[in-house]
Amino acid sequence: MAIDLTIEGKTARIVLNRPEVGNALDTDSCRALLDAVHRCEADPAIRVVILTGAGRMFCAGGDVAGFSSAGSDLPRLLRDLTAPLHMAVARLARMPKPVITAVNGATAGAGLSLALIGDIVLASDAASFSVAYPGVGLSPDGGATFLLPRLMGLRRAQAFILLNRKLSAAEALDQGLATFICPSADLATETQAMAERLSAAPTLAIGRSRMLLADSFAAVLESQLEAEARAISACGGEPDALEGIAAFVGRRAPVFDRD
Repeated sequence: MAIDLTIEGKTARIVLNRPEVGNALDTDSCRALLDAVHRCEADPAIRVVILTGAGRMFCAGGDVAGFSSAGSDLPRLLRDLTAPLHMAVARLARMPKPVITAVNGATAGAGLSLALIGDIVLASDAASFSVAYPGVGLSPDGGATFLLPRLMGLRRAQAFILLNRKLSAAEALDQGLATFICPSADLATETQAMAERLSAAPTLAIGRSRMLLADSFAAVLESQLEAEARAISACGGEPDALEGIAAFVGRRAPVFDRD
Protein backbone atom coordinates (compact mmCIF):
# COMPACT_ATOMS: atom_id res chain seq x y z
CA MET A 1 0.00 0.00 0.00
CA ALA A 2 1.22 3.52 -0.82
CA ILE A 3 0.05 4.73 2.59
CA ASP A 4 0.03 2.56 5.68
CA LEU A 5 -2.24 3.58 8.56
CA THR A 6 -2.01 1.80 11.89
CA ILE A 7 -3.76 2.68 15.13
CA GLU A 8 -2.37 1.57 18.48
CA GLY A 9 -4.26 2.80 21.50
CA LYS A 10 -4.62 6.56 21.20
CA THR A 11 -1.92 6.99 18.56
CA ALA A 12 -2.33 6.81 14.78
CA ARG A 13 0.73 6.29 12.59
CA ILE A 14 0.60 7.27 8.92
CA VAL A 15 3.54 5.86 6.94
CA LEU A 16 4.41 7.00 3.43
CA ASN A 17 5.07 3.55 2.06
CA ARG A 18 6.71 3.59 -1.37
CA PRO A 19 10.33 3.10 -0.26
CA GLU A 20 11.40 1.78 -3.66
CA VAL A 21 10.88 5.31 -5.06
CA GLY A 22 11.77 7.28 -1.95
CA ASN A 23 8.09 7.49 -0.93
CA ALA A 24 7.49 9.79 -3.91
CA LEU A 25 3.93 11.04 -4.18
CA ASP A 26 1.71 10.18 -7.12
CA THR A 27 -2.01 10.84 -7.45
CA ASP A 28 -3.02 7.54 -5.88
CA SER A 29 -0.76 7.99 -2.86
CA CYS A 30 -2.02 11.54 -2.33
CA ARG A 31 -5.60 10.28 -2.37
CA ALA A 32 -4.68 7.50 0.05
CA LEU A 33 -2.97 10.04 2.31
CA LEU A 34 -6.09 12.21 2.35
CA ASP A 35 -8.21 9.17 3.24
CA ALA A 36 -5.87 8.27 6.11
CA VAL A 37 -5.94 11.84 7.42
CA HIS A 38 -9.74 11.93 7.28
CA ARG A 39 -9.90 8.68 9.26
CA CYS A 40 -7.54 10.06 11.90
CA GLU A 41 -9.53 13.27 12.19
CA ALA A 42 -12.88 11.48 12.49
CA ASP A 43 -11.87 8.88 15.09
CA PRO A 44 -12.40 10.35 18.59
CA ALA A 45 -10.21 7.66 20.14
CA ILE A 46 -7.13 8.99 18.32
CA ARG A 47 -5.38 11.70 20.32
CA VAL A 48 -2.11 12.08 18.43
CA VAL A 49 -1.02 11.45 14.82
CA ILE A 50 2.48 10.44 13.68
CA LEU A 51 3.52 10.95 10.06
CA THR A 52 6.73 9.29 8.85
CA GLY A 53 8.27 7.50 5.87
CA ALA A 54 9.23 3.89 5.20
CA GLY A 55 12.81 3.00 4.34
CA ARG A 56 15.69 5.45 4.14
CA MET A 57 13.79 8.57 3.02
CA PHE A 58 10.93 10.52 4.48
CA CYS A 59 9.60 11.65 1.08
CA ALA A 60 11.27 12.55 -2.20
CA GLY A 61 8.37 14.81 -3.17
CA GLY A 62 6.35 14.34 -6.33
CA ASP A 63 6.87 11.29 -8.53
CA VAL A 64 9.06 12.90 -11.19
CA ALA A 65 9.15 9.72 -13.26
CA GLY A 66 5.36 9.95 -13.51
CA PHE A 67 5.65 13.61 -14.45
CA SER A 68 7.99 12.66 -17.28
CA SER A 69 5.60 10.11 -18.74
CA ALA A 70 2.69 12.58 -18.64
CA GLY A 71 4.12 14.68 -21.45
CA SER A 72 1.78 17.49 -22.51
CA ASP A 73 -0.78 16.23 -19.98
CA LEU A 74 1.48 17.30 -17.09
CA PRO A 75 -0.61 20.37 -16.09
CA ARG A 76 -3.70 18.18 -15.59
CA LEU A 77 -1.66 15.59 -13.68
CA LEU A 78 -0.31 18.26 -11.36
CA ARG A 79 -3.81 19.59 -10.70
CA ASP A 80 -5.06 16.07 -9.97
CA LEU A 81 -2.15 15.47 -7.58
CA THR A 82 -2.26 18.75 -5.69
CA ALA A 83 -6.01 18.61 -5.03
CA PRO A 84 -5.90 15.70 -2.53
CA LEU A 85 -2.41 16.62 -1.32
CA HIS A 86 -3.48 20.13 -0.36
CA MET A 87 -6.63 18.87 1.31
CA ALA A 88 -4.50 16.46 3.36
CA VAL A 89 -2.08 19.22 4.36
CA ALA A 90 -4.97 21.48 5.37
CA ARG A 91 -6.63 18.77 7.45
CA LEU A 92 -3.34 17.87 9.16
CA ALA A 93 -2.89 21.54 10.03
CA ARG A 94 -6.46 22.01 11.23
CA MET A 95 -7.44 18.76 12.92
CA PRO A 96 -7.96 19.17 16.68
CA LYS A 97 -5.17 16.69 17.45
CA PRO A 98 -1.41 17.20 17.60
CA VAL A 99 0.72 15.94 14.72
CA ILE A 100 4.27 14.61 15.04
CA THR A 101 6.39 14.26 11.93
CA ALA A 102 9.26 11.80 12.31
CA VAL A 103 11.67 12.76 9.53
CA ASN A 104 13.66 9.58 9.12
CA GLY A 105 15.75 10.67 6.13
CA ALA A 106 15.88 13.05 3.19
CA THR A 107 12.76 15.03 2.38
CA ALA A 108 12.18 17.27 -0.61
CA GLY A 109 9.46 19.02 -2.59
CA ALA A 110 5.98 18.22 -1.30
CA GLY A 111 7.63 15.89 1.20
CA LEU A 112 9.21 18.96 2.79
CA SER A 113 5.77 20.48 3.35
CA LEU A 114 4.52 17.24 4.90
CA ALA A 115 7.56 17.16 7.19
CA LEU A 116 7.02 20.76 8.30
CA ILE A 117 3.28 20.44 8.97
CA GLY A 118 3.92 18.68 12.29
CA ASP A 119 3.52 20.52 15.57
CA ILE A 120 6.61 18.62 16.63
CA VAL A 121 9.20 17.83 13.94
CA LEU A 122 11.54 15.08 15.13
CA ALA A 123 14.41 14.70 12.68
CA SER A 124 16.98 11.95 12.42
CA ASP A 125 20.55 13.23 12.27
CA ALA A 126 20.62 11.63 8.81
CA ALA A 127 17.70 13.77 7.60
CA SER A 128 18.01 16.54 5.06
CA PHE A 129 15.56 19.21 3.94
CA SER A 130 15.33 20.64 0.44
CA VAL A 131 12.79 22.36 -1.79
CA ALA A 132 13.95 20.77 -5.08
CA TYR A 133 11.28 22.40 -7.29
CA PRO A 134 13.66 24.72 -9.21
CA GLY A 135 15.71 21.68 -10.21
CA VAL A 136 12.79 20.35 -12.26
CA GLY A 137 11.43 23.69 -13.43
CA LEU A 138 8.46 23.84 -11.07
CA SER A 139 7.23 26.16 -8.33
CA PRO A 140 6.46 24.90 -4.80
CA ASP A 141 3.23 23.27 -3.66
CA GLY A 142 2.02 21.55 -0.51
CA GLY A 143 2.04 24.80 1.46
CA ALA A 144 5.80 25.38 1.29
CA THR A 145 5.49 29.08 0.46
CA PHE A 146 3.12 29.50 3.44
CA LEU A 147 5.12 27.50 5.97
CA LEU A 148 8.71 28.45 5.18
CA PRO A 149 8.47 32.26 5.66
CA ARG A 150 6.67 31.70 8.96
CA LEU A 151 9.19 29.18 10.24
CA MET A 152 12.51 30.55 9.01
CA GLY A 153 11.73 34.14 8.01
CA LEU A 154 11.23 35.65 4.56
CA ARG A 155 14.88 36.26 3.67
CA ARG A 156 15.95 32.74 4.57
CA ALA A 157 12.93 31.29 2.78
CA GLN A 158 13.76 33.25 -0.36
CA ALA A 159 17.33 31.93 -0.39
CA PHE A 160 16.20 28.40 0.47
CA ILE A 161 13.68 28.24 -2.38
CA LEU A 162 15.24 30.36 -5.10
CA LEU A 163 18.77 28.98 -4.69
CA ASN A 164 17.44 25.43 -4.26
CA ARG A 165 19.45 24.89 -1.11
CA LYS A 166 19.67 21.69 0.91
CA LEU A 167 19.82 21.83 4.71
CA SER A 168 21.21 19.19 7.02
CA ALA A 169 19.24 18.19 10.10
CA ALA A 170 21.41 20.46 12.24
CA GLU A 171 20.88 23.40 9.87
CA ALA A 172 17.13 22.72 9.81
CA LEU A 173 17.09 22.82 13.60
CA ASP A 174 19.05 26.08 13.62
CA GLN A 175 16.70 27.69 11.07
CA GLY A 176 13.48 26.65 12.80
CA LEU A 177 12.37 23.83 10.52
CA ALA A 178 12.95 21.02 13.02
CA THR A 179 11.99 20.88 16.68
CA PHE A 180 14.49 18.26 17.82
CA ILE A 181 17.11 16.05 16.20
CA CYS A 182 18.30 12.69 17.46
CA PRO A 183 20.46 9.79 16.27
CA SER A 184 18.79 7.68 13.59
CA ALA A 185 18.77 4.65 15.88
CA ASP A 186 16.77 6.60 18.48
CA LEU A 187 14.14 8.17 16.21
CA ALA A 188 11.47 5.51 16.69
CA THR A 189 11.91 5.52 20.47
CA GLU A 190 11.90 9.32 20.69
CA THR A 191 8.82 9.54 18.46
CA GLN A 192 6.94 7.01 20.57
CA ALA A 193 7.85 8.83 23.77
CA MET A 194 6.60 12.12 22.34
CA ALA A 195 3.39 10.47 21.13
CA GLU A 196 2.75 9.02 24.59
CA ARG A 197 3.33 12.41 26.16
CA LEU A 198 0.91 14.15 23.79
CA SER A 199 -1.69 11.39 23.99
CA ALA A 200 -1.78 11.93 27.75
CA ALA A 201 -2.28 15.69 27.30
CA PRO A 202 -5.67 17.48 27.30
CA THR A 203 -6.51 16.94 23.63
CA LEU A 204 -9.28 19.53 23.36
CA ALA A 205 -7.08 22.25 24.85
CA ILE A 206 -4.23 21.19 22.58
CA GLY A 207 -6.54 21.36 19.57
CA ARG A 208 -7.72 24.85 20.43
CA SER A 209 -4.12 25.93 21.03
CA ARG A 210 -3.20 24.65 17.55
CA MET A 211 -5.94 26.77 15.98
CA LEU A 212 -4.99 29.88 17.93
CA LEU A 213 -1.38 29.57 16.80
CA ALA A 214 -2.33 28.86 13.18
CA ASP A 215 -4.67 31.84 13.00
CA SER A 216 -2.42 34.29 14.83
CA PHE A 217 -0.53 35.46 11.73
CA ALA A 218 -3.72 36.73 10.11
CA ALA A 219 -5.06 38.36 13.29
CA VAL A 220 -4.67 41.73 14.94
CA LEU A 221 -4.11 41.75 18.69
CA GLU A 222 -7.72 42.51 19.58
CA SER A 223 -9.16 39.69 17.45
CA GLN A 224 -6.57 37.27 18.81
CA LEU A 225 -7.43 38.25 22.38
CA GLU A 226 -11.11 37.61 21.64
CA ALA A 227 -10.29 34.23 20.10
CA GLU A 228 -8.22 33.34 23.16
CA ALA A 229 -11.07 34.36 25.46
CA ARG A 230 -13.53 32.18 23.57
CA ALA A 231 -11.15 29.23 23.51
CA ILE A 232 -10.21 29.29 27.18
CA SER A 233 -13.86 29.70 28.15
CA ALA A 234 -14.80 26.69 26.03
CA CYS A 235 -11.98 24.67 27.58
CA GLY A 236 -13.27 25.61 31.01
CA GLY A 237 -16.49 23.72 30.33
CA GLU A 238 -14.66 20.48 29.51
CA PRO A 239 -13.82 17.60 31.89
CA ASP A 240 -10.11 18.05 31.14
CA ALA A 241 -10.10 21.48 32.79
CA LEU A 242 -11.95 20.20 35.85
CA GLU A 243 -9.46 17.34 36.14
CA GLY A 244 -6.43 19.57 35.59
CA ILE A 245 -7.53 22.09 38.20
CA ALA A 246 -8.44 19.38 40.73
CA ALA A 247 -5.07 17.72 40.18
CA PHE A 248 -3.22 21.01 40.62
CA VAL A 249 -5.04 21.80 43.85
CA GLY A 250 -4.59 18.23 45.07
CA ARG A 251 -0.90 18.25 44.17
CA ARG A 252 -1.12 15.18 41.95
CA ALA A 253 -0.57 14.44 38.29
CA PRO A 254 -3.66 14.99 36.13
CA VAL A 255 -5.19 12.15 34.16
CA PHE A 256 -6.66 13.55 30.95
CA ASP A 257 -8.47 10.45 29.78
CA ARG A 258 -12.05 10.79 28.56
CA ASP A 259 -12.48 7.05 27.85
